[in-house]
Amino acid sequence: MKRAELIIKNYPEGHQSAAVIPLLDLAQRQHGWVPISAMHKVADILKMPYMRVYEVATFYTMFNRKPVGKYFVQICTTTPCVLGGAGSDIILKAIKENLGIDVGETTKDGMFSLAEVECLGACVNAPMVQINDNYFEDLTVDDMHRILNDLKAGKNPTPGPQSGQNWRYSSEPKNGLTSLIEPPTGPGFGVKSDL
Repeated sequence: MKRAELIIKNYPEGHQSAAVIPLLDLAQRQHGWVPISAMHKVADILKMPYMRVYEVATFYTMFNRKPVGKYFVQICTTTPCVLGGAGSDIILKAIKENLGIDVGETTKDGMFSLAEVECLGACVNAPMVQINDNYFEDLTVDDMHRILNDLKAGKNPTPGPQSGQNWRYSSEPKNGLTSLIEPPTGPGFGVKSDL
């Protein structure tokens, strides 16, 4: 409750209902998913109708409405990830083989769940997966097996690009920058002189 109160204090009086997303996130971090009882608690705390909280929790795919494994593996299968590098279809096949589960399933030991998701915004670093809060990018089949085996062994694999190009911290292309490589021109550049 203390953490919830600290979150709510970030919002001005009369607008505390804007804290619905961070409070649902807090509930999910506590339970691993957002049960209906947690949605009710969030609604009660924020003094808002249950339906408004349901709307938010069901709209955003980041909220799990059913239990998931300790490691929630989400693989992007939109066009850039299918076409990039090894291709997400091949990475997905490797995940299924390694874990022995299909999309939408959880391993018998409750350690891993697998979901196919829409774009996660790391298209330049395709293919990629998100495992809990971490992105693993520029994946090969060997990378994916190593990451999953490390998690099984209780190790924490290093997130980010797996291509050995650890200088990339966002979406820079593998071969270096190709645009916006010169300083911007000053004010008035290209403006007609008679304006």
